[in-house]
Amino acid sequence: MVKKSRGLGAGKKLKQRRKKFRWLDQYYVRRILQLKKKSDPLEGAPQGRGIVIEKVQLEAKQPNSAMRKCVKVQLIKNGRQVTAFVPGNNAIKLIEEHDEVIIENIGGAKGRSKGDIPGVRYQVIKVNDQSLDALLKGKIEKARK
Repeated sequence: MVKKSRGLGAGKKLKQRRKKFRWLDQYYVRRILQLKKKSDPLEGAPQGRGIVIEKVQLEAKQPNSAMRKCVKVQLIKNGRQVTAFVPGNNAIKLIEEHDEVIIENIGGAKGRSKGDIPGVRYQVIKVNDQSLDALLKGKIEKARK
């Protein structure tokens, strides 16, 4: 067992030691090397704009049995494709292919998928610059493109 330095001139040694052992902390490594930003399709941004490529239905994980309505979206900023969940009852009917949508993180633990939808990390919040929530509640009509 290595003992900690003590004494008058120990400050430098303690600082070096702390620097060395911080690299054993996975959260420190991810933050310093910016691994989230490098792998994230949104590149660290809270929201992203994209074009709907197709509508898909994903089967929920056990023990649930439902078809979750999602859309495949190609992001405008970098051309990457992601799958985004469409929240709300019959909300998928308000979205057509080639519509412009804005997606955001769905809020799962550590940036992973949330709930029973396998591998989906994003959700749709706007369609053609109109709030999906307002469209669902009937507050606004869907704009013609």
